[in-house]
Amino acid sequence: RSTRFPSPTLFRSGLWMRQIAPRCGLPLEPGRVAPVRGLRPDDLDSRFPVQEVSTGIPFVIVPVKTLAAVKKSVLRPNRLAGLTADEGKAFLLFSPEVYRQGNDLNARVFAHGYGVGEDPATGSANGCLAGYLVRHRYFGGPRVDIRVEQGYEIGRPSLLLLRAEEKKAKIDVRVGGRVVPVARGRLV
Repeated sequence: RSTRFPSPTLFRSGLWMRQIAPRCGLPLEPGRVAPVRGLRPDDLDSRFPVQEVSTGIPFVIVPVKTLAAVKKSVLRPNRLAGLTADEGKAFLLFSPEVYRQGNDLNARVFAHGYGVGEDPATGSANGCLAGYLVRHRYFGGPRVDIRVEQGYEIGRPSLLLLRAEEKKAKIDVRVGGRVVPVARGRLV
């Protein structure tokens, strides 16, 4: 599925980040991952694997069936024992059900292993998601051009734009969005 992006005027102050080609680890057992996130294995979309993906920073990509499952996700630290240290560092859960019409996916990112609880807009994680979507043909083909909402559950709604395409056995990944400067600095 491909969607149109808003006019360039809307994203005039936006940024696009090209990420390195994604590296995918072996699929993880959904029965090991679901309890870590406070979910049942049947909350996960069994058509697609739970898998660690990295475009520089690894994230465990968890496809879930519903927005309700994304919303109820919490970290259960006592369940991390079933995962390796790397597998338990960061998670991106996503669902095709969304809060706002016009968006394609809802995502939620938890990066406890990197010292971040839940992040409202995570370019690095969404780059991993873009590579995952292309690799597993989530939208039916070797290309995605989509809108991902994130941060709604913590009251900081964000929109990320994902473009990815498989070219000569490599996946080209780009993540974009409009940014709001919160600080300014200068090196002297």
